[in-house]
Amino acid sequence: MSELHYLYGKPLGTADLRTQNRDFIVKEILPFSPTGEGEHHMLHVRKEGLNTVQVAEMIAKFAKVHPKEVTYAGQKDKNAITEQWFGVRIPGKETPPWKDLNSERLTILSSSRHSKKLRIGALVGNRFILTLRNVTQVEDIISRIEKVAQVGVPNYFGEQRFGHDGKNLVFGRQMMAGKKVKDRNKRSMYLSAVRSNLFNTVVSYRLANHGTKPLAGDCVMLAGSKSFFVTPEWDLIVLKRLIEKDIQLSAPLWGRGMMLPQGEAAAVETLAMSELADDCYGLEHAGLEQERRPLLLEPQALKYEQTAYGLVLEFVLPAGSFATSLLRELVNYQDVKEQQWQATLVQEPAPEATNANVAADTIETKTEAAPNTEAES
Repeated sequence: MSELHYLYGKPLGTADLRTQNRDFIVKEILPFSPTGEGEHHMLHVRKEGLNTVQVAEMIAKFAKVHPKEVTYAGQKDKNAITEQWFGVRIPGKETPPWKDLNSERLTILSSSRHSKKLRIGALVGNRFILTLRNVTQVEDIISRIEKVAQVGVPNYFGEQRFGHDGKNLVFGRQMMAGKKVKDRNKRSMYLSAVRSNLFNTVVSYRLANHGTKPLAGDCVMLAGSKSFFVTPEWDLIVLKRLIEKDIQLSAPLWGRGMMLPQGEAAAVETLAMSELADDCYGLEHAGLEQERRPLLLEPQALKYEQTAYGLVLEFVLPAGSFATSLLRELVNYQDVKEQQWQATLVQEPAPEATNANVAADTIETKTEAAPNTEAES
């Protein structure tokens, strides 16, 4: 990630992140409320020292259902305090005493029946409360916060997407070159790493060479939507929509099909990807379709507070984005929990001999159980 372009230049300040679990608080935001009836039970859970899969297994065992009947919208890290939703399908049964699950590490905040299954990605976003300790150059950080609140940050996929030492990307390229990976979920994770790296490369190249200005032929996305359209020329009406943030500039999630931008924008993306032709070819032949992702990540409700022990940041990010992408524009931070985890990490074998846990393109996880500092979708 260090080679990617900084929109505001490399930060001057330094800080420690996640010295304690309570330094990293994440709260899911659902786009709906439970209906109060139906065969699905919605559990609002607060956890610490447990990852999402562990909680799902605990819920399945407690409710005496098959693990596949327990679902969640996004994965959350073990080394944090997080609040998230779980869905449990229990047709024709009485409501279990969910509060009996409560422990020092797990609290059932609420429970209600619902008419539909909770599916992966069913999130509006996540609210973050992050505490930075041992902070230096506070004035520089605050200045950057004010800029980010106005413009945003590059919408990079975070380092978690690429696994420890970028191994997911390495394994993905090996797989596309012919190595066999039997695990379907693992194949998805490796392809996602290759696709994400291509996106990051295009975003970095464009911002380094053209900044945030629109280009003729841009493929723009409707804010809060995956819908997009091409702008052959930027007239005053379309430009006004961009300024008012009704539409967003975008970059490619590569796959088969014609390149979506035209003209100058297409030329810029082609040049940015010129050294990654093998990755493009592999993604096309893996069955992925052309998609788009916003060029910039614009946090909502961004605010900060100086305290006796550091700096507290609070913000909301849309589903599928990474808190680390925001933090890297503000400060040179070291993730204390991440460093502790890496110090004990056992080297992962080659992909054909591996059966680790995985993530689809809409889920932000990584190989093993590395700390996850993102907004899960």
